[in-house]
Amino acid sequence: MTERPAGQESGQSRGLAFRGEELRKIYRTGETEVHALRGVDLAIPAGEMLVLLGPSGSGKSTLLNIIGGLDRATSGRLFYGDTDLTALDDKALTRFRRAEVGFIFQFYNLIPSLTAEENVRLVTNIADNPMDPAEALALVGLAERRDHYPAQLSGGEQQRVAVARAVAKQPGVLLCDEPTGALDSKTGIRVLETLARANRELGATVVIITHNVGIAAMADRVFHFLDGRIARTEVNEHPIAPSEISW
Repeated sequence: MTERPAGQESGQSRGLAFRGEELRKIYRTGETEVHALRGVDLAIPAGEMLVLLGPSGSGKSTLLNIIGGLDRATSGRLFYGDTDLTALDDKALTRFRRAEVGFIFQFYNLIPSLTAEENVRLVTNIADNPMDPAEALALVGLAERRDHYPAQLSGGEQQRVAVARAVAKQPGVLLCDEPTGALDSKTGIRVLETLARANRELGATVVIITHNVGIAAMADRVFHFLDGRIARTEVNEHPIAPSEISW
């Protein structure tokens, strides 16, 4: 990988999914202030595979929540394409989140009483331009498990249902917070292969938070977080396939 000093270089000719200027986030409890983000500047090209690395509390999840519209920065500006997300009211931010963002977390958050296909359909019923739930499940290799309930699926299969649910609305962005954190290497790689396929075939911008340094090798770039800042950026000229990752 090639190391660069900031978060905004590389690949801008593809057009930007996100651009952030001086993003700060302060959490206040009484007289106590926690500075989760300390003036972050960034640019994330559309269609990029980006990995965020750093110790717990360094600001990775805070940034992910802000660019996904789940939280707001205390100050600074954030753009999605030409849209100033920081200027949107709550209703408009909800519309952005619903139309453009797919979320994948460490824990699958599937509804136990619904089949795999019904869990995916929950999202497609409210999306503007969804793919068929069966198609989304086929994309993650679970076409034959569409009528199974979560309790009948392995952990890796449940996570792939969660990925299918996220990609089924065909979002512009997939935001993943420790998506393989609860999985062994074999099933984790299968999930990463699914994310890589969504990035490649659907053109989604994919951002992955992970503590697994090996996953960085599949990314176009890596942001290293420290104390609420992007301490450095690595550019990977030759990303590897998930199957080649040293777990």
